Amino acid sequence: MGKQLPASELKRDESLRVVDNRTGKEYTVPITHNSIPANFFKGIRAAPGPNDRPEDETERGLRVADRGFLNTAVIESRITYIDGDNGILRYRGYPIEQLAERSNFLEVSYLLIYGALPSPSQLSHFTSEVLLHGPIHSDAEGFFRSFRYDAHPMSMLTSAFAYLGSYYGEANPSLQGQDLFTKAAKGDPAALQNMDRQIFRLIGKATTLAAMAYRIRQGRDFVVPPTGMSYTESFLYQLDHLSPTDHLSESHSNKPHPVLAKALDILFILHADHEMNASSTTVLQTGSSLPDPFSAVAAGCASLYGPLHGGANEAVIRMLLSIGSPKNVPAFLEAVKKRQKVLSGFGHRVYKTSDPRSFIIRKVADEVFAVTGRDPLLDTAMALHDAALKDDYFVSRKLAPNVDFWSGLIYRAMGFPMDFFPVLFVVPRVVGWVAHWRQMMLSPSGVKIWRPRQLYLGPSTRDYVPLEERTGAFQVGVGMEPSVIEHSGMTKRRKLAEAAGKVRSKL
Repeated sequence: MGKQLPASELKRDESLRVVDNRTGKEYTVPITHNSIPANFFKGIRAAPGPNDRPEDETERGLRVADRGFLNTAVIESRITYIDGDNGILRYRGYPIEQLAERSNFLEVSYLLIYGALPSPSQLSHFTSEVLLHGPIHSDAEGFFRSFRYDAHPMSMLTSAFAYLGSYYGEANPSLQGQDLFTKAAKGDPAALQNMDRQIFRLIGKATTLAAMAYRIRQGRDFVVPPTGMSYTESFLYQLDHLSPTDHLSESHSNKPHPVLAKALDILFILHADHEMNASSTTVLQTGSSLPDPFSAVAAGCASLYGPLHGGANEAVIRMLLSIGSPKNVPAFLEAVKKRQKVLSGFGHRVYKTSDPRSFIIRKVADEVFAVTGRDPLLDTAMALHDAALKDDYFVSRKLAPNVDFWSGLIYRAMGFPMDFFPVLFVVPRVVGWVAHWRQMMLSPSGVKIWRPRQLYLGPSTRDYVPLEERTGAFQVGVGMEPSVIEHSGMTKRRKLAEAAGKVRSKL
């Protein structure tokens, strides 16, 4: 992976020397923060070679190919740092272990968004604003009741965030001017205040919308966010209270169980941000075109809905249920090795050692199980956990338990249905999304729309052939023509009626 120069010739310089073997030209690429600017390569041009196509645009400069963004830095950020090789996660420089043990979710939210731990007065102001923005317009009840009784809560929540933006025209750059938020970077106090108001709304209403998506499935009336409770207490109250009132008795008997509220608070801290993950990247990609922040968050919600992202802890529970009991673990692991089964909750795209959040969440799991009772799946989970960590096949591949392995068990013990797990991921991740969005809006260099390139491998120029002159498909292969779809019900009967009508017309 590189030829080592003799020590006598080596002189450290923060640059990369590139020789284009097509032209013999040498280029010096500057290195900043251990990165090179991809745009530099546009200046490395060559005449087309014998294997180049016009679509390769050889004379227009090199392009950098990185499928899945495995090694592409798309933004400069000061929010979250991950060292995957050493299992390190820090929010604004603070180790996640310290924050989970000593802080609370709204304090961590302040840290992620504004860059420092708040003073008592700052935290009081921020907490007050977030909780005051929890209630939602009464029309939202009709919106949620328009969904089918069996609609997935993530479908409802994704739609609800976009719907929320329809209430706040003052937050829409399409209506108020495209510099509505970006002029905050130049010190405009009104723009900064407007931006923070939307952040208060999004964080405050995230629990309200999530609770509404939950209660519509239960056939219950919606609950107004209560007063006098923490963020996670308020959320649990909205989920479970049997009365629409927010009144608390003097004994506070209506408050959620403190162990469950604290556990959820820690889980929210652990899930608040995770650098440039799929959903955060989606929020920034969407935000780069300068829509309202509610639309950007809705896009992030849709991204997190995918089973490769927010559905991982649900996949863990389904895996454990399929295993059935501890005695079936060895056979399951052998099937994993043969690629007949999928091992969920182990390994991570970023972490090459243990996920630092998994150690924290393991302790939380014990505290929750002490209150809720031991889940029968826990025995299977522990057997799988222990067996995998002792198996060289998984150890050599650095497949250690991650945060999803334990969070699904905790949510299940707390009584949440599996399809609600991604919602419990979205609520805290809203904080990370708005932190990255705010940072982008405050960029001194402004906001540029994200417009990646592609490598075009399709056909070159072709001349149009009239329909009557075409003899068949020009391309053969999987997915090269529409699939044949089976129809049933009304469509099937209509097609049968149409076919019968054609027969009668020929008689």
